[in-house]
This record gives sequence, structure tokens and C-alpha cells, in this order.
Amino acid sequence: MNKPELSPALQQLSEARYRDPFGVLGRHEDDGRVCVRVLLPHAEEVSIAEGSHQLRRIEGTDIFEWEGDAKQVPERYRIIWRDDEHREHIAHDPYCFPAQLPDFDLHLFGEGKHWHAHRLLGARVHEADGVAGVLFSVWAPSAERVSVVGDFNRWDGRANPMRVHGNGVWELFIPELSAGIVYKFEIRAGNGDIFLKSDPFGRHFELRPSTASIVEPPDSFEWSDSDWLERRAGHDWLHQPLSIYEVHLGSWQRGPEGEMLNYRVLGERLVEYVKDLGFTHIELLPITEHPYDASWGYQTTGYYAPTSRFGTPDDFRWFVNHCHENGIGIVLDWVPAHFPKDAFGLARFDGTALYEHEDPRLGEHKDWSTLIYNFGRYEVKNFLISSALFWLEEYHIDGIRVDAVASMLYLDYSREEGQWIPNKYGGRENLEAIEFMRELNEVTHGQVPGALVMAEESTSWPQVTKPTYLGGLGFDLKWNMGWMNDTLSYIAQEPIHRQYHQDILTFSMLYAFTENFLQPFSHDEIVHGKRSMLYKMPGDEWQRFANLRLIYTYLFTHPGKKLLFMGCEFGQGEEWNSAAALDWWLLDFPNHQGVRKLVQDLNNLYLGYPVLYTYDFDWEGFEWIDCHDAQNSILVYLRRAGDDFLIVALNFTPVPREDYRIGVPAAGIYKEILNSDASDYWGSGMGNGHRILETEDMPWMDRDQSLAVTLPPLAGIVLKLETPAVTAEADEISDEEETDPTATGEDADQGSDDVDGET
Repeated sequence: MNKPELSPALQQLSEARYRDPFGVLGRHEDDGRVCVRVLLPHAEEVSIAEGSHQLRRIEGTDIFEWEGDAKQVPERYRIIWRDDEHREHIAHDPYCFPAQLPDFDLHLFGEGKHWHAHRLLGARVHEADGVAGVLFSVWAPSAERVSVVGDFNRWDGRANPMRVHGNGVWELFIPELSAGIVYKFEIRAGNGDIFLKSDPFGRHFELRPSTASIVEPPDSFEWSDSDWLERRAGHDWLHQPLSIYEVHLGSWQRGPEGEMLNYRVLGERLVEYVKDLGFTHIELLPITEHPYDASWGYQTTGYYAPTSRFGTPDDFRWFVNHCHENGIGIVLDWVPAHFPKDAFGLARFDGTALYEHEDPRLGEHKDWSTLIYNFGRYEVKNFLISSALFWLEEYHIDGIRVDAVASMLYLDYSREEGQWIPNKYGGRENLEAIEFMRELNEVTHGQVPGALVMAEESTSWPQVTKPTYLGGLGFDLKWNMGWMNDTLSYIAQEPIHRQYHQDILTFSMLYAFTENFLQPFSHDEIVHGKRSMLYKMPGDEWQRFANLRLIYTYLFTHPGKKLLFMGCEFGQGEEWNSAAALDWWLLDFPNHQGVRKLVQDLNNLYLGYPVLYTYDFDWEGFEWIDCHDAQNSILVYLRRAGDDFLIVALNFTPVPREDYRIGVPAAGIYKEILNSDASDYWGSGMGNGHRILETEDMPWMDRDQSLAVTLPPLAGIVLKLETPAVTAEADEISDEEETDPTATGEDADQGSDDVDGET
């Protein structure tokens, strides 16, 4: 007997290459008659539960069908089938449900204007016509066929082909599925290649090295940070302190067997530690899902999922909520500049260069062996902007730090002649990326008032932090990479040679207020042979620690917001190793305790004196007293706000300077409120804490009044006007004040008690 000939549609369907499965599967009514057709690989017998109608197999296929009176089968019906392992199943037929995605949302996504595309695409628990299940959707416009696969259908791409919309979005509602299932999309490309892809909008992933997506349940987490969010929306961050502790969660601390810790455990420990040190925020190196530990998270594959290395999405929500309950903000390192080539990820997602450029001169970073987003494609831009909003809104993140901005701005970034394509005007600027960044900042600031967007931008690109309506990129803050590199270059010099390089330090003030700068000592500076912060310092052990304390004093008194990478706060000796915990045992030693104590006191000083943060981005907050004493490698400057001020004096040589005269803006009695050479910090104990620092009518440095102070070796001091001249009576100073145990000096406890008291 000859095998019956199949229609072209059924033939293609049976071969898992038909683009319109809803055209032949499901319930089709015509003139009072109905045909119910299902595709069930591995099924032996199939029937309709409502009426017990037995379906017959179309010979040579896994397609079953029944024809009869339309009244005998309701619009939403269930299928009962027995598989080849003699197990019986019952479920609603996915192909009897209409399309679930709203046309308006699909239209917005196609225009690149659906700012909450994560609520449209991906996988989410859903109810259709009173039936519970999971709705899957994915953008793959060049695919010939897309199917949802998982344990529920034996990872067989023939079982659940999806419906395609005109803009290339595929969808399928599968009844009776629930949260927690593992899935991927099987894609058949136009050339016939078949491959598996993780969900670009997946909110939860298997623990690496597995890469499947996991359906997350509806968000039922009970947040308790509403007061924090309300304050954040109206927070005047420009004129408030911002001190960030940068953290890689996988190597801050680990368990007793070297295992990674859960978000909740990390949250409890980190918050206690950061609060004690006085930081206002934690910045997390990327915790977006990524396959390769050694990438530190910068080769992201899950732009909507906290990595499973440290627990579940709810565990991460708890982490953020706990930080907010304790007054700590959270910044997330976010990577729109590039993505990895892993076969399960975004690379050639539908068989074509969908998220990236086809031409490697535009679409590939040779340095990192990663791919570059096609920022000119609406849907790609929408994918990224929605990701930023997702973290800010769904996880209550307080800000994002956009990684590698320079690599997006320049078409010739790290490329030789002939390896890049100019823009339409013949220039090297990436016009599409510029527009993307402007739109990113406009949308995030409009949708989430108070959230910060920071740029890691390492070039002299103008107006990075200026508003977009003035032609700027619209970021809130720019990492001051120039300041960081210059400072580290200067401090690496032997002190005897620093007199010839003082311009390296003073150069920062030529551009300090051209942008809203954040001053970082970040993770990038203590890896790949660059040495730890401690071992960048020249000299013997005492000098290394003194130099380190000195540049931290410079960091916290220089205009700009602050950032310090984990381990730097106690003088980690080894380079950062992302595969192991920090060397916490070093805190058993007084030299490392001293660095940590100084960082704590610098934070307290910074938080306690508005002159150190009120005008971080304006000349009104800074004034040179003397930047010309290169021979002695000394800098003296004011930080001020209105009539209030502090004086900072930095001695970059190991030579103590007794009776060093500095000009001051007001007559009176001054007090040393911080000294990085204090004995509490493992310093020599030299300083001015035991002295009455009273001004003299001796003009100096273009000022009418001056002071003679002691500048300790390789140290910074901070002076405060304690008693203005109009009320200064030296003979009224009590013996108790003269021997104040909170003062710094060689005979006193030289820590931060005074700072704490002022705070």
C-alpha cells in the first residue's frame, strides 16, 4: 500500500520546519465541522478529554487528528495521551489558544520604545481564558522555526513550535506549565541549521556550566525599603557625600571550603562591614548572569538575571533590601559595550547577526574576543535600555555604572587603519552608540528619578555628564580615569624624584570641574601584573604603608565622589585574585589595621564635613593655597562651602617639615583633625595634635595670615579653624583642651576620635 501523500504544510510541520504551526495545529472549524490536529512526538495514543474522541495518527508522522461536529469539541479543550514509556498525560492543547501578546506592545518593541520589554518578551507565568501556564516569547526575525524545549517535552524541538508575528517576535502559551521549569529556545535558521539558545530576557538561569533558563515565579518578595526609595527620588546627590566600596561578590569572602556564599550571607556581612567603614554605597562588579568566572561578570549572557552563583533572584532582592534598610545604596556594574560569542547566547541568535553587526570591523572587539551590539537597531537598543530599567525598577538598584563607554564611542577603538569603518560623515564617532547612550540616560532619569548612571569613560570626550539638551551624553558621573592614572604614576616615583613630576598631580585641577567626576581606585588597577595598591608604593615597608595612607588622604580630600575597591582599604598585599577570598588574615597585623582605621576615619571626615562634598563639581568648593612647592613635593589646598573651610596639606617626601609655613584664609586658632601619620594608623606619630596652632600676622602665599605647622613624612594633615580670631583668647584655653586625648600628635591617641566626635 502506498503511503498517503501529505500536504506541503503537514510535510513541513512533520519535518519541524513549518513557520505557521497555528495554521494547521489546534481546532479549525468550517461550516459546522471541526478538525482537531495535534503534534505529539513520542505519543502512542491520543484523545480529546471532552468527549473522549480518539485521534488517529497520520501515517508516517507524529501528527494526530480528529474530525467531527464542531459542537462536540469546545474552543478550549484538553488532550490525553499515552507516551512510548506507557505514561499518561493530560493538558490543554497550546494550539487552541489565541495570540497572547498585545499588538500595541509588539509595535512599541519594533519601534524601540518599549521601555519594559521584559514584561513582553521572555517567559512568565500567565493565565489565558482561566487556564494557568507559561507564556514564552522571543525575538528571532530570520528564523525559519522557533520551538520551546525543556524536560517537559524531552527537549524535542518538534513538540512545541511557536507562533510568529510580523516583526519577528515568536510566542507560545503552554498550559499547565509552572514556575521553576528549565527551558531553552530551539531555533532553525534559514539555512537549515538547528541550535539551542538561552532566553535573552531570562530572569533566572541554571548554575554554570549549565546554561538553560528557568521560569521565575511572579514577584512576591515583600520589600521594606519604601522610605529609602522615596528619599532617593528627591535626593540632591550632587551636593551630598558619595563614597563607594567596589566589590566582587565571588572573592570578597568565601565559605570554609572555598565555596561561594549566598546573597543573604554576603548581604549580612557586607552591610555590617561597609557601615562600620563609613561607605555610603556598594558597587557590585557585574552579577548579571555569565558563564565564565574569570571574566568577573563582564562577559554577560543574562542581562535580566542575577547570577545563580550566589542564589536565587529572591535572595538577591533580599540583599538589596537589606542594604537599603541599613542606609546603604547599591550600584550595579552593567555591560552594554560587548557580549560573548558563546553558542548558547546572543551571538548569531537566529542564524544571522541579530544583536551584533555582520561586519567584524563594526561587530567585534578583537581585544576581548567579544561582539559589539548593533546600537542602530531599534530592538537591540530596546533590549539594553529595558535591561537598565529592569534592574533599577524590579530590583530597586540605585544606580548603574556603564562599563567601557570609550569602546562604544569610537569606531576605531583599539583598531588599526583599515580595521574600522567611518561613520556617514567620515568620522570615527559611533553615532548610533552616542544616540543610544543619550536615550539610555533620558529614559532612566525620566522613569526612575534619583537613580544614578555613571560612565567608565577613559578619554577626553566632551560633555559626558552634561545634559543631552545641551549636547552632552547625559550621564550623572564620569570615572576620573585620568586622575587615577596620574596619581598612581606620581606615587610610583621614588620620593626624591617627585619634585620633577609635581605637575602630574596638579594637572587634575585644570579639568576637575569640566565633568561630574568620581575619583576611583578600582579593580582594574590591581590585576594583570599591575600589583596591589600597597605594592605600587615605593620604598621599604614603612614607606609603602605611609605612601598608601597618603594617597587615600588625597583621594578623600580631592574634589569628586569616591570609590575604593575591596581589599585596598586594609592594604591587601597580593594582586586581586577573583578565584579566592581576600587575605583577611592581614588584619591581624597593626600596619594593615592602621590602613583600615584611616579609611574609616577618612570616610567619617568626609561624611562629617560638608565642605568636602557640597561643591565637588564647582570651583566654589576648592582653592589652592600652594601648588608650587615642587622642591619639597608639598601640596596645600582648601576645601570650602560658603564661609566654612578645611585646609589640607600633603607631604609627598619622607622628610618631616618642621615649622612649615602656610597661608590661611582667616585668623584664629586651628586644630589638626586628621593626620595620616598618626600612630593609630601605624605612622610615626608626628603631627600637630599637641600644639596650639595660632595664626600670625605674617603674609604668606598671598594671604594676610599664616600658620607654622609640622608636616609629617609621607603624610597628609587636615586642619580646621577651631576658634576665629574675634573670639580667640589663648589664655582661655584650658589645660584639658591642650591635652585633649582625642587630638592627634606624638603624645596622644592618634586615631579618629575627633573625627567621630565631629561627625
